[in-house]
Amino acid sequence: MRYITDRKRAVGRGASGTGTEHHWHMQVSAVALAILTPVFVFGFGATLGKDYDQVRAFFGNPFWAIWTALFLVVSMRHFAAGATMMIEDYWRGTLRKGLIITVISLSWLVSAVGLFALVKMAL
Repeated sequence: MRYITDRKRAVGRGASGTGTEHHWHMQVSAVALAILTPVFVFGFGATLGKDYDQVRAFFGNPFWAIWTALFLVVSMRHFAAGATMMIEDYWRGTLRKGLIITVISLSWLVSAVGLFALVKMAL
């Protein structure tokens, strides 16, 4: 007969078996956002008050288009992971599942619309 203690089963897993993976995802995306956000804010700020053609020319530059796309995707994935963690902590049952689906769908919708607008503006 094989006897496994509770501690032996729990080593390296966290509460759901994915805690470490989730923690690293949040840490890596936070560091990426710490780099992406200031550059995006200064670049986006440079386009405020300009007409549509100047904004199109600005985002037509491959550097700014790629930087904006990276910022958008990383920030929305970070948002979805953080909001999902918050929902898992405070809600239970069917409401929890519905809220998680809503948050993840919202993050992908914002990413898709933003990338679509960026591609349309860059071309």
